[in-house]
Amino acid sequence: MRILLSNDDGVFAPGLAVLEEIARSVTDDVWIAAPQEEQSGQARAITLNAPVRVREEGEKRFAVAGTPSDAVLLGVLDIMKDNPPDLVLSGVNRGQNIAEDTSQSGTVAAAIEGMHLGIPSIAFSQGRNFRRGQPIPWDTARTWGPRVLKGLLEAGWPKNVVINVNFPDRLPEDVSGIEVTRQGFRDQHLNHLDKRQDLRGTDYFWIGYSGQLSQPPEGTDLRAIYEGDLGDAAAYRHDAPQIP
Repeated sequence: MRILLSNDDGVFAPGLAVLEEIARSVTDDVWIAAPQEEQSGQARAITLNAPVRVREEGEKRFAVAGTPSDAVLLGVLDIMKDNPPDLVLSGVNRGQNIAEDTSQSGTVAAAIEGMHLGIPSIAFSQGRNFRRGQPIPWDTARTWGPRVLKGLLEAGWPKNVVINVNFPDRLPEDVSGIEVTRQGFRDQHLNHLDKRQDLRGTDYFWIGYSGQLSQPPEGTDLRAIYEGDLGDAAAYRHDAPQIP
């Protein structure tokens, strides 16, 4: 099996190193085509009005000066054109991609691009900020990722479905299990504007998120992550496979 890895946090992101470990649990034929710099929140953007450059960073590792979708597109249609990948994996994102996040996420977009190119694709994200002041528990993705990946490959899923996997913000031993979920929606928006002034008195803004928990129903990705399950949701479709 040949696997192409990408992400939206950049080619040198720690989550991509974790994803490589997950991929190597099933094959040694692992390729990387990821954005040169962080591209969080770029969703499915494609670069149309500027050249997209590719730089080789090592054996089977390429940095793309573009979006996550650009990276997967170049990875499949150019870098690996003579022998395309059997699977596209995106992540592991620094932060959960659940509910409305999926429409803005570059991580999920990279997987969608793979699916549109006819390749089974999975997005992986590691939850954070639920344990205030604690570091991101990358070991949770590192520990549970191979099990989830092997289960999904064994079960299979429809060609027009992207699998979105979220690891909760808990230590590996505190994760309560794996749950197949549907996409939820928060009962309040998290968008936050921080308005400031520069030294010339001109307004500018930082756009970010404020951390508020909603009251999601059972069976949603939101509830699974809140309760410490691995939430595996199919983007735009809710017929994801059962994982052994």
